[in-house]
Amino acid sequence: MQPKAVILYSSGLDSSTCLAMAIRDGFAPYAISFAYGQRHGHELQVAKANAKRLGAVEHLVVEFDLRMMGGSALTADIDVPKEGVGNEIPVTYVPARNTIFLSFALGWAETLGASDIYIGVNALDYSGYPDCRPEYIAAFETMANLATKAGVEGGGGFHIHTPLIAMTKAEIIKAGVALGVDYGLTHSCYDPTPEGLSCGRCDSCRLRLKGFSEAGLSDPLPYAD
Repeated sequence: MQPKAVILYSSGLDSSTCLAMAIRDGFAPYAISFAYGQRHGHELQVAKANAKRLGAVEHLVVEFDLRMMGGSALTADIDVPKEGVGNEIPVTYVPARNTIFLSFALGWAETLGASDIYIGVNALDYSGYPDCRPEYIAAFETMANLATKAGVEGGGGFHIHTPLIAMTKAEIIKAGVALGVDYGLTHSCYDPTPEGLSCGRCDSCRLRLKGFSEAGLSDPLPYAD
């Protein structure tokens, strides 16, 4: 029987590539997305439309509202920066977001009888978020195996897969293309237009466009700027 894996899936370039990698690795992928009060709903619309088209067996959308806390340009009335990627943790960082997301993924994985979770964090071409670093993932994996029935009584315990963590965006894109990922079915922008066009200027758009350029490929998505 094919083993199951839970994939954190935002509809973005990285998470879509992760989903394809889980399939390559022999897993039946169960995609999980979050309606967490993010400033735009387009990424969730793309996720709902395309999770199963990209190979997910099932797609779960978890709803909660981080706007109650704010503290980020993605969950509060704070402008998304458009000046380029800097050296400091940007205001698009959402406090404890990956910890919250991984906790939901862990709970679903335990319910499904899955020992494997995939997350598309990256520590090279990224915005500098602290919850994308290898030491954070290692700490969460340790916690997962201490805090769950499956981790304590199960066989090998939980494993958090981060196949993109040491790859550049160009390397990620090339790997995804080789696996047949249709990047026209993805969305990465932090601040799209009401029609869903990517802004072309936020950190996420800049990193994505830089990756396609360095990979010698054209991004299939349209941009407002």
